[in-house]
Amino acid sequence: MPKLKTHKSTAKRFKRTGTGKLLRQNMPKGHLRRRHAKRNNRKLDRYVGVELREQEKKINQLAPYIK
Repeated sequence: MPKLKTHKSTAKRFKRTGTGKLLRQNMPKGHLRRRHAKRNNRKLDRYVGVELREQEKKINQLAPYIK
């Protein structure tokens, strides 16, 4: 069976923990952050777990080899 191609933008947006959980970044990070409170910006820098099983299955299809 041939190797699967990785969807590169998906691989950049998600990462996997040592136990196999998928992590995602919070949403409004890249644009106009200087207007928001510093505390809120620090909170947005954290990674959050992927909650929905359907989303996790789709991410595994798009990027099966992410670390």
